[in-house]
Amino acid sequence: MTTHYLACDLGAESGRLMLGTIANGQLKLEEVHRFPNAPVKADGSLHWNIPQLFSELKAGLKKAAALKLPIASISTDSWGVDYILYDARGQIMPPVFHYRDARTTQGVANTKAKVTWETIFAETGIQFMALNTIYQMAAEPGERFAKAKQLLLIGDAFNHYLCGVARAEESLASTTQLYNPRTRNWSKKLLGALNLPERVFPRIVPSGAKLGRLKANLAKDVGLQPIDVIASCSHDTGAAVAAVPGSGSNWAYLSSGTWSLMGVEWPQPILTDTCRELNFTNEIGFGGSIRLLKNIIGLWLVQECRRDWAKAGQDYDYPALARLAAEAKPFVTLINPTDPRFLSPDDMPAKIAAQCRQTGQPAPATPGAMVRAILESLALLYRRTLKQIEQLTGQRIERLHIVGGGSRNELLNQFAANATRIEVLAGPVEATAIGNILVQAIALGHLPSLAAARIVVRDSNPVSVVRPRDAAAWQKACQQFERLMQPAR
Repeated sequence: MTTHYLACDLGAESGRLMLGTIANGQLKLEEVHRFPNAPVKADGSLHWNIPQLFSELKAGLKKAAALKLPIASISTDSWGVDYILYDARGQIMPPVFHYRDARTTQGVANTKAKVTWETIFAETGIQFMALNTIYQMAAEPGERFAKAKQLLLIGDAFNHYLCGVARAEESLASTTQLYNPRTRNWSKKLLGALNLPERVFPRIVPSGAKLGRLKANLAKDVGLQPIDVIASCSHDTGAAVAAVPGSGSNWAYLSSGTWSLMGVEWPQPILTDTCRELNFTNEIGFGGSIRLLKNIIGLWLVQECRRDWAKAGQDYDYPALARLAAEAKPFVTLINPTDPRFLSPDDMPAKIAAQCRQTGQPAPATPGAMVRAILESLALLYRRTLKQIEQLTGQRIERLHIVGGGSRNELLNQFAANATRIEVLAGPVEATAIGNILVQAIALGHLPSLAAARIVVRDSNPVSVVRPRDAAAWQKACQQFERLMQPAR
């Protein structure tokens, strides 16, 4: 049987509406509509233009309807942590803040004044990041919440736009640092401590929950039938992990893109002091599994450098930067990618150069040298993170699956294999959209299980096998990197 599904895949740089077709045990993807998603700078802060994104989704639905295919269902996935407030009339209360907005600094201070970090981790199992929803909400003025009737995270808000049903899908809810993985509900302790109104938080549903049908007026406007709307894995990383073509045990995943999210699937949350001190997170995956992972900076460093170079008249595409990096001399400079200064946009080459000066290293003099320093350092950070995962789980990792857009970066894949000393399997690239669609298929009974869905992934997508090289050189670089990562005395 041939079945068609739509996935609205929202990223922090762009969004897509994807058509997924499952036939004869294989999945084929087709991009129906792509649109940019850039933050808006206004009044000294960063916002998202949600009405524009809704408009782009509607345009994509019209294109999908023009294909004249029988669509079974649709679902949206998005980045985590950001949210929309709605007033009593159901209207969006602007602005919808971007997670990189500077207000989070005050939110962290406000939170620390009311509740300890130890309590927050014990309640949620989520790593500290200043951009987390808990700190964003702690920065909100009280009058905003007083006027708000509903709060929805981004992916959930798009599903609400499609069918009118307001729910919080649990993989996305878990990114807020206000979700308790043991009770599988909002943390009453944290909501109370921070005076956050429980009434605005929607009911939580599991991954793969059927929400309703496409709203009749929207279906008529775009020319589609009233198809099912599913809360697949509304968090893009949750969807990407569902599409990892892993089998057996002893494997880890790396969802590689703007962010690098590295972890394992685990049966229960790890809420130990060691987990908290290593700053790991226990997010929810499909079927209520735990995605024990660390959310670390990724190709954002390269993206921001590329933006600055383009402003200066040096407009490189990513393949050109990869070639220049491959030609650059190895291990001249290593950076600490976890430096907080790298989280904010603009002036990335200058920020990296400043860190190099502070650590007594030469600043990369060319774009190739800069990108090589970034990629080598990311790979060494992957190695460090993998060792920490083994420490937390007591499980030896033997294979690393790299999925997402970053899996196309062959140089970084090779560096990751070299640094970790294990086999890397790269692909699929479109893991987020694939996972979104496969969870829809499971929800509708078209696939029996996640294990069966992963067989579909393996049968549908070529995977590149990358084996480690240059052991001695990378071991020496690892020692240099570990010294760089030690806290200043």
